[in-house]
Amino acid sequence: MSNTSNFRQAIHQAQTQALVGPNVIANALPYLGGGLVLTAIGTYGGIGVINNYPELFMPIFWVALIAELVLFFIARGVAEKGNNSVALPLLASYSLLSGYTLSGLVFIALSTQGVGPQGIGIAALSCGVTFIAARQIGSNLSEEDGLALTKTVQLGIIALCVVLVAQLLFSLFGVYTPTFLEVGISGIGVLLFVGAAVVDFFILPRTYRDEQYLPAALSMYLTYINLFIFILRLLIALNSRD
Repeated sequence: MSNTSNFRQAIHQAQTQALVGPNVIANALPYLGGGLVLTAIGTYGGIGVINNYPELFMPIFWVALIAELVLFFIARGVAEKGNNSVALPLLASYSLLSGYTLSGLVFIALSTQGVGPQGIGIAALSCGVTFIAARQIGSNLSEEDGLALTKTVQLGIIALCVVLVAQLLFSLFGVYTPTFLEVGISGIGVLLFVGAAVVDFFILPRTYRDEQYLPAALSMYLTYINLFIFILRLLIALNSRD
């Protein structure tokens, strides 16, 4: 029991120390913006492939998805070691590939009555509004509230990933999620990644030094891309019928 108590005390002391990177988010924002622009370019290219060479889209999609996953782990490892000159082109490539793999969902949104370009705009605007609100809230959280929210969001995202994997496996056997359940999953996803946006502003300055802006930018990038995805999924589900 005493060892457990000492361990918890050590963790608490580490968690309540001063910020290690008070300016890391400000340093990361240009790279976050650049990554999102590259993702938009990749998405535009993917939609072009769907429109002009539909038979090529899925083969390229699977190659891009595998390459994206590999690049993610390599780029994150390199960035966390502080080798920014190597990590930057890797992250740029990752952003482009991420845009291509996102293009299928965007194409469906554009083709869904009631969503269309305005739905894309709503999703993007919602991400911007979330950023502004999350910055204010997350930067002013107490240690106790910030850590509690962090753990809650982390557990929620793990559970969401399990549900999404199960959803994918069922779809491979021709069992598709009914609309009401898709609305529920997408709505929960939106709430979780809004929470993750708040967590970013609390946890990143306590995790990364100011010069570690690239891994911080990657963390924020993942938050807003996933938020965008789940908002689109929600809009599509709300405007679809079984």
